Amino acid sequence: MRRFVQAAVRGVRAEMAAGDGGWITLSNAQAINVMGAVSKSGQQVSQESVLQLSTVWACLARTSGLIGSLPGALYARQADGGRKKVVNDLSRILAGQPNGAQTGFEFWEGNTAQILMQGNAYNEKLMVGNRLVGLRPLFNCKRRITRSGAVVFETHQHGKLRRLTADQVFHIPGFGAGDGVGLSVIRYGVQSLGSALAADEAAGTVFANGLNVGGVIQSDQTLSPEQREQLQTVLSTFIGSKKAGKTLTLEAGLKYQQISMNPDDAQLLETRRFQVDDICRWFGTPPIVIGHAGDGQTMWGSGVESIMIAWRTMGINPLLRRIEARINRDLIPANKRDVWYWEWNRDAMLQMDSTAKAEFLGKMVSNGIMSRDEARVKLNEERRGGAADDLMAQTAMAGLEQLIRKAGET
Repeated sequence: MRRFVQAAVRGVRAEMAAGDGGWITLSNAQAINVMGAVSKSGQQVSQESVLQLSTVWACLARTSGLIGSLPGALYARQADGGRKKVVNDLSRILAGQPNGAQTGFEFWEGNTAQILMQGNAYNEKLMVGNRLVGLRPLFNCKRRITRSGAVVFETHQHGKLRRLTADQVFHIPGFGAGDGVGLSVIRYGVQSLGSALAADEAAGTVFANGLNVGGVIQSDQTLSPEQREQLQTVLSTFIGSKKAGKTLTLEAGLKYQQISMNPDDAQLLETRRFQVDDICRWFGTPPIVIGHAGDGQTMWGSGVESIMIAWRTMGINPLLRRIEARINRDLIPANKRDVWYWEWNRDAMLQMDSTAKAEFLGKMVSNGIMSRDEARVKLNEERRGGAADDLMAQTAMAGLEQLIRKAGET
């Protein structure tokens, strides 16, 4: 995560220093996406800074980790309406090893994090002739339109500018890609994220001062500059959360009066709680997913189950469909697009819910939709063969004539 942020910042700075060279220049909006902007709270909001917020980190980790962990496969449509798995170079790249440095999990986890953070994920197509042999992430890539109207991609690698054509880049735009480029949360959420950074900094300052904003020392006498400096030196030994509880001794008529302001009085804790909910809205992640329960809400129960189902339906599934559509459009050969398609296995999200999975498989088998052997495969068990591969149907009631005829056959 940190790697692609730092690389992106270096690329933008080098680009702004080099000038446009006859190309359409980098817009302020694009620069803000990477280098950040100053919010009204006075905080510098950038990809590097917001990753220091635990809520942002957790939202990215949960969503991208879930998508990266889902198995996917390349399928071919059959004439009878069914489908069959296709195992070839493309399926191995997408599911197993997209490049020499990453696994399939790491590749899709990183791409999802880029989509959520900066609105786009860019990958270079590694080709041998006309054959795709791999995909390599481009962390500091920008989509441009030349004066002639052609779409190109520019990236900085090892201090040099590389220009790639649209056919050389696998680009997955995020939400709002009306012009071909997704919208960045960093740009449009600058005020919300800036407020969260300010609240985080304020909390750190409060704790650094022993949970006390401050106080005043009263004296009936006028202190000289030297005496004031000495007094400040003495007081500094009592400042800090590690020094809380120490006894301060005052003399010469000095009296200490605390200015009463704790985190609850300053509504600091309430502000930080609100920021968690606010950031979760930007990333489309329910707070319960990152371990944050709202007022009156528990971490368990049917209500939480409903929230998780809604997250998978309205949060995870649209992201999966977005990636699937780009794979089917840009990576599958043109002569195979009507037959081949890539699809993630949504059922894998039930893997950790043993009750839901048992109920699902039980209904599929009892209604004759899936054989017992197919259900065993879903559980990573070996096939038993024979009657276990027959489709079965549970019968609650049957006509007497059917029962008599069945008894005669046996």
